[in-house]
Amino acid sequence: MQEINKLWNIVLEKLELSVSNVSFVMWFKPLKVVDMANDTLVLSTKSTFAKNQILKNYFDKLKSATGDVFGENIDIEILDPQEEAQYIAKNKPTKTALDVEANKNPFNPKYTFNNYVVGKCNQTAYAAARAVAENPGKNFNPLFIYGGVGLGKTHLLHAIGNYIRSASPNLKIKYVTCEQFTNDYIESLGSTSKAKTYSEFRDKYRSCDVLMVDDIQFISKKTSTQEEFFNTFNDLHQYGKQIIISSDRPPKEIETLEERLRSRFTMGLIQDLQSPDFETRVAILRKKCQIEKYSITDKALSYIADKIDSNVRELEGMLSKVCFLSNLVGKTTADLADVKEAFNDKYEERNEGGANTEQIISAVCEYFDISRSDIVGKKKSKEIVEPRMIAIYMISEMLELPLVTIGKIFGGRDHTTIMHARDKITDEIKHNRKTQTFVSEIKKMLTSG
Repeated sequence: MQEINKLWNIVLEKLELSVSNVSFVMWFKPLKVVDMANDTLVLSTKSTFAKNQILKNYFDKLKSATGDVFGENIDIEILDPQEEAQYIAKNKPTKTALDVEANKNPFNPKYTFNNYVVGKCNQTAYAAARAVAENPGKNFNPLFIYGGVGLGKTHLLHAIGNYIRSASPNLKIKYVTCEQFTNDYIESLGSTSKAKTYSEFRDKYRSCDVLMVDDIQFISKKTSTQEEFFNTFNDLHQYGKQIIISSDRPPKEIETLEERLRSRFTMGLIQDLQSPDFETRVAILRKKCQIEKYSITDKALSYIADKIDSNVRELEGMLSKVCFLSNLVGKTTADLADVKEAFNDKYEERNEGGANTEQIISAVCEYFDISRSDIVGKKKSKEIVEPRMIAIYMISEMLELPLVTIGKIFGGRDHTTIMHARDKITDEIKHNRKTQTFVSEIKKMLTSG
């Protein structure tokens, strides 16, 4: 099952690059592997609604990503919580004491300070996290950590949690995602015994010594939830309880966040995580090899580190895939040939139709009668911006390139800018016939050429 979960993590990495960040966090990130039997991957969701959303809107993407990793013949079965319980009762009737204890601990035991690779990109965030773990409620309260997808935010939060559990086992730690906090709050208001349930909700979140909330950016636009979190924050902070928050962006960039919450978030310490440099990426891969007991040549490690330059989870996922496939063919040490085979030209800027980034950009420029220097340059006129966003969307859709790599192609733009362009055109295609026509005709140009 351990190897299956490693491959599933690779599937998640592929999905993270093919859908919007909101869609990934809402629908795919909570998915977990229940079983793998008779060429069927059994997955579970957090709710029936989530299951229906995936089946209705995202199943093709899920099927495609899973097929790329597990093989085209793999079937997928998705269970809601009730169906999962029935499946486990039928196929896995007993749970060991270790399983039960693992469910009580929300922190991954592999995510510790000892195996967190420190480089220039994260050294100050690491130092702050360590200081908070050693003296919760005393230093940097709240601690706000932000950074892009796969840069180590969750690792740091789990490292803090694991350290406190070990050093101060009497302290009560509550670790939740923003979505879980929101759902708990909504449930407390929807019960028939509303007063009692809300009281239980308050006790659950305000009786802890350390509150950790992941992905706080999703609290935006949720007015009632912001009100409740503001009150929870004040209550905990007043009594010296430690608050730790993570986000994909700093407080000032979280849209529709109430100013009083923004002010609370900035009253402590805000630390960002940057993309790791080449040397740090190699060190991360070496640490992963040490932990998982992987054997791989230095040239192979350098190749992976050179090709994947922004996302640590994707970096580690590719390493796991390489070593897994190498072991399948009976090799004890993975080499450069295994890495290139595993990548399967993933980052060689080609898709099944043979188009690469330059061909896509050239086709867009020809269609809109603009120059290449304009589309990758700084101009912000509508005549240039729309074609630029379409080109970004098409490269993101047709080629499996990291957002940071696409950003470099378009004049060194930030990965969040690339993500915004991709998501905007994705939405436009759903509602705007003119945009649909643009993309369709440019694709025809590529296939006919």
